[in-house]
Amino acid sequence: MARPTHRVLTLLELLQSGGTRTMAELADRLGVDERTVRRYVDHLIDLDVPVESVRGRYGGYRLGPGYRLPPLMLTDDEALAVLLGLVAGRRAGLMTAMGTPAGTAGETAAAKIRRVLPERLARRLDTVLESLAFTAPPGRFDTPETTVLLSIADAVRHHRPVSIRYTAADGRRSERTLHPYGLVAHSGRWYVTGTDPELGEDRTFRLDRIADARTLPGSFEPPAGIDPAQRVLSGLATAPYRHEVVLRIQGTVEQIRARLPAAVATVEEPPGGTDPATEGWLRVELRVERLDWLPPVLASLDRPFLIERPDALRDLVAALAARLTASAQRLPPAPGTGAT
Repeated sequence: MARPTHRVLTLLELLQSGGTRTMAELADRLGVDERTVRRYVDHLIDLDVPVESVRGRYGGYRLGPGYRLPPLMLTDDEALAVLLGLVAGRRAGLMTAMGTPAGTAGETAAAKIRRVLPERLARRLDTVLESLAFTAPPGRFDTPETTVLLSIADAVRHHRPVSIRYTAADGRRSERTLHPYGLVAHSGRWYVTGTDPELGEDRTFRLDRIADARTLPGSFEPPAGIDPAQRVLSGLATAPYRHEVVLRIQGTVEQIRARLPAAVATVEEPPGGTDPATEGWLRVELRVERLDWLPPVLASLDRPFLIERPDALRDLVAALAARLTASAQRLPPAPGTGAT
């Protein structure tokens, strides 16, 4: 009868995590009975893995001291997930249980994993990490198709054109050629930014909408001083949406960016030079699908502002102001009476 290799390897992974594992725990984790667990242990012993039996009430199995772990065996998906998690933890400034920065531990852990990976996979993962930029401390990111990510990262690193099959937001499918400059992780999404050589225009694509990526012959020269993260942010801020909003806000760029980040709005000095009437006022442009979220944001800025367009936003701000005024003027009920 053939041995279930997958469960035997799972047993080894459980024992490698340290400590003594009870028979009941191992049987539950493996989904087998205790007699089968003993057979799996015998199989590991046959492979010269020093599994020790621990007697007593809290007995079970453990690995013998000094056992050297075999080479790390990870699929492309698993290796990518582990290394990206370490990078994310380092950038987010996470702390270990001992209160030390996770960055140092993450770097050493990544180096150890890198050393035991097959050279082919290690090189490809290095390519991804070298090509990747985060626009902010990362939170949860949905990892795109590994083959797509690795292919595009390789094209970014070696300045190779790439052919992609893309599905737009409206469901239209197309095949594009792209000269990719960089990979960017932003707000839970992955993007590749570059130039469409046929149109001669910059393009940004979401990786989760790319069904296939294929490196093409030849090479290209990326523009000097290119910043892929800033290009993605600018592209998102100027993408076509239902409403085009133009504001003037009196304040600093930092004050405005606290509520309207670069991926949402563009901020620039208004025309007019040193005109005292416009000094200290910044022009802010947004493209949005909905306007209802903007009045509370503008109120939270606590800075003077005026609306150039659209008029619909002016009406929404006035309505919010009226509700706030009504709430501020509402008095609590007198003692002994119910609220009205």
